[in-house]
This record gives sequence, structure tokens and C-alpha cells, in this order.
Amino acid sequence: MAPKLRDSNADLRELKLVITEVLATALADALSELGIVVASSEIHLERPAHREHGDWSSNVALVISKQAGRKPRDLAVDLVKVLESMPAEQIQTLEVAGPGFVNFHLSNQWLHDVLTDVVSGGESAYARSETGNGQSINLEFVSANPTGPLHAGGGRWGAYGDSLARIFRRCGYETFTEYYVNDRGLQTELFGASLLARRDGAELPEGGYAGEYVVEWALEMPDNVDPVAWGCERALADVQESLASMNVAFDHWASEKALVNSGAMETALEALREGGWVDDHEGATWLRTSTFGDEKDRVLIKSDGEPTYFVPDIAYHTQKFDRGNLVIDVLGADHHGYVPRMSAALQMLGHEASSYEAIIGQNVTLVRDGKEINLSKRTGTMVEVRELIEAVGPDVARFAYLLQSIDTRQTIDIDVLSSQANENPVYYVQYAYARIASVGREAEKRGVTRNPLSEIDPTLLTHERELELLRALSTLPDTIEIAARDRAPHKISTWIRELAAVFHGFYHDCPVLRSDVESDLQQARLWLVESARIGFSIGLDLLGLTAPEEM
Repeated sequence: MAPKLRDSNADLRELKLVITEVLATALADALSELGIVVASSEIHLERPAHREHGDWSSNVALVISKQAGRKPRDLAVDLVKVLESMPAEQIQTLEVAGPGFVNFHLSNQWLHDVLTDVVSGGESAYARSETGNGQSINLEFVSANPTGPLHAGGGRWGAYGDSLARIFRRCGYETFTEYYVNDRGLQTELFGASLLARRDGAELPEGGYAGEYVVEWALEMPDNVDPVAWGCERALADVQESLASMNVAFDHWASEKALVNSGAMETALEALREGGWVDDHEGATWLRTSTFGDEKDRVLIKSDGEPTYFVPDIAYHTQKFDRGNLVIDVLGADHHGYVPRMSAALQMLGHEASSYEAIIGQNVTLVRDGKEINLSKRTGTMVEVRELIEAVGPDVARFAYLLQSIDTRQTIDIDVLSSQANENPVYYVQYAYARIASVGREAEKRGVTRNPLSEIDPTLLTHERELELLRALSTLPDTIEIAARDRAPHKISTWIRELAAVFHGFYHDCPVLRSDVESDLQQARLWLVESARIGFSIGLDLLGLTAPEEM
């Protein structure tokens, strides 16, 4: 006999496992006459993309149809018949869809249990998992050169990386974030020389840095300081200020200069030589990265004796494994060629290929008045993230960055984001949270308090808007785990926008404090509003956004 889908005291996280058990048992019964053995790993469950397809869906009939010698849809029909004959009180209906998907529509009883799960767990425990099982992740992102203000693309990496770290931590991964400061080399020297030239009224060096910010900062630079060191510190402070305004923080700021001075480069080179991966020819020193799939071997030491940037990068990545057993880089769109060579070098040094991962992000285009903004007022060459923040605010800027997948080129319309209308996705979400707070204030004004949860009757929540809200809240644990697995914070953005839409519908159609609402129903709705508040609070925190109680 198949087990019941869910014990009322079970955590939502167990639901998928229990449904899998039901399916596996039913499938074994349905196929026993054919002598077919099906491993549980062949049974896949997922949340359908569209509500009309049910609460859960399985493609098991498609997976095993060849093994069973049956058409997938015919097998799915038989599977549904077996499932319908078994006691599973929390399945309302089953259906076969498409070529052979089995869709599950769960009963209201299960949805009513969601209310208890959300409120009992609260912001600290609901939708928190141990998927990471203590695995440690080192996540590097942004790492823009300290030669000027942070550009709009860097703001996207900042919002993305910080939210991804929050999601990892919610899933039980020990996560360490860092920013690599390239505070040595040709670009920093050119930047320092540019500051000196602007301060002294001299011509810029060839390849130097233009833009009003160089003039501004040059006027701040004291006499008798190293312009390179001072310039790097000034630029880094500006970057840190921009990131902090968007609620982006790092556990560690790693200095390339300090790394080189520590002798880490020589240590890495020696290890590569001892491994037999280094060749000397054409007056240069090469690393045989092509052995591990790189398109060609890479130069480590140039013919003039100077190391390439690749050498300190290898040394730096080697050190990062001291701060995480999975190293993840978030890189710009122009870094595709960087990944194979770094992966090769790390494998040469004894690290598994799977222990290094690179996420390539796409650039950002800003639009105002229907026209693309090509130039920055201060830099003359790029749009600063500061300009976006000043135009729309830090919350709006951060959420805008997180609306789309990082591997998609993004266009941000400043006019839309500046409006206080439903077309502004941030306003739409935060307004939903503010409405929740307004319910609490109005209840307090009327002297209405929530009774203990144990005294509430959730079965009174039968309006479709109420059930939609519970259904949306029930998907948060899976959504967070999928966002972690796919490195996709935008899935949280999508979820919270859907939650906002559902809550606005509930707020419109299901009055909470109106005098004609019966007391018991009012109490159930007050707790439903509280569960929505918890869901919004978790989602907004993962996105790094504030939760305003008034708008």
C-alpha cells in the first residue's frame, strides 16, 4: 500500500521524498506483471512552470517507456489508474499531459499545512536547507581594476555575486566572498601617472586615463605621496562606497601587490615546474595548458623576464582553496578564454576539474528617454553604477540587476525604474510588503490581535486567492535550492514578483479586517498575512533588498 503523501506535522521539505516514494511504489505495482525493475533514481519530479499543470509533475513514463516496451502516454495512463486506486488523501486529482507527463493536483488539506510550516519556521528556518552539507565555497566577483569608478556592468556582478552568496548560505554552504584588487601592473601605473599629470597640468601619458574623475581626484591627491598607491586606494574607496550603497559586502579584499610580495608567485611556478608542466622556448616560459583542453599553451614568463598576469592569478587561485573547496569566479563577457587556462593550471596543481567553476556574465545597457546612454558624465568612456544608483535608488538598481539571468545581455530602462507604478518591478514587490505592514498597523489600531496559531482553523481558507498565496509560499524552498544549483538569483526575483502578484490579488479580494468578516476567518487570514510577510522577508533578504513598511 502506498503511504500517505504527507503527515500534517511533516516539514515541506519531506514532501518531494514522500511523493517519490508513492510514485515508486505505484510504479512497481503497475509494472510488476512485466517484470520490470525501476530504480528510484529514474523517477523525476518537478514543479510545473504553469499552475494549470498541477503542483507536481513526473516524466517517469517517458523515461522508462522504452524499457517497458510501451508508448509513454499509454504507460502514464496506466500509472494514473494505479495511483487513483491507492489511498493518498492529499492528492486531489491526477492527469496525463502531453506525451506522457503525470501531473499531480494536491488537495487543499496539504496547502493548509503550508501555513503552519511557514509560520512555525519563521524567517530564520523556513526554506532553509542543508543541501550544502557544510561544503565550503569561495566566491569571487566584481574584482574591477582600482583605476576608476565602478561601471554599470560591475554593479551587476556585485548584485549577482552577493545574492548568490546569500542563497548558498541559506542552503547550508559555508560561503566566503572576496574581491581581488589588481593594485599593481601597467594599468595602475598609467592611472597614477594620469593623476600626477592632471595635478601638475602636464599632458596625459600615452594610454592614460581621461575623464573628469581623474581631474577631481588629482586635486585631492596630496604632495609627496606615491600616485600609484594613492590612486589605487582612492579608486578602491569609491568602488567600495558604490557597492556598499547597494548592500554588497565582501569577506575579504585580496591585494595582488601583497600576494606578489609574499612570494606566492614563485611557489606556484616551482610547483608547476616540478610537475613537468612548464617548457622554455622562444625565449619565454610556457605552461602546457593545451594538455587539459585549452586552445593553446600560455606564456608564464615573457622574453623580457616579466611574468604575465596569468602567474599571479594562478597563485591567487591556489590560495583561494584555503578558503573554500569549490572556487567560483564571476567573470565579465570578455573572459571566455580565461576559463580553460585557469582550469588547466589548477588541475596541474592537483585540484579536481570540478573544484573550479567560472560564471560568465553579460554586459548592461542603460536607456533613458528611449535612448541608450553611451557615455558617463565623469569618465567620458563608460556609465558608472553610481549614476544608476543616483537616478533610481540602490534598492531599485540592485533589483533591476537581478531580474534576468546573468548570461543574458541586459537593458535597464531608467524611466521605468524611476516610476512609482506597477510597471516598476521593485515598487510592485515592495508595495506588497508595505500593504502587509499596513494590515498589521490597522489591526493594532482596531485592537485586533492574532490568537495563538494552535487555535486557528486553516481549513477556513478556501478562497482561490488564499490558496494561491499558500501555493506560492510552498514553492519557496524548492525555488531557493534550484537558484543555488543553477547559480541563478533571478529565480528568486521571479518568485517574489509572482508572490507580489498573488498577494495583491488576495488583498483586493479577501478583506481581513472588514466588519463583515467572521472572527475565525479573520484570524486565519491574519495568520496567512503573517506567512506572506515571512515569505517576502526571506525573498527580499536573499535579493539584498530592504523591506519598507510604508511607501
